[in-house]
Amino acid sequence: MKKDIHPEYHTIKVAMTDGTVFETRSTWGKEGDTMHLDVDPKSHPAWTGGGMRLTDQGGQLGRFNKRFKGFGL
Repeated sequence: MKKDIHPEYHTIKVAMTDGTVFETRSTWGKEGDTMHLDVDPKSHPAWTGGGMRLTDQGGQLGRFNKRFKGFGL
């Protein structure tokens, strides 16, 4: 293996948006640095679902159901 081509792999701290902190190993920063996250899986809508409700009020789904409500097996 070639020498001096690989990045330094060291321990850092990761601070999540809710204040929890954990240690991991990374090539980011320097030994002992703390990475502060702006978004994380506990707070970002991409992971939490965002509280959005998927409702259709008279849109395509409503028209489809109205058109084919009597159609069935």
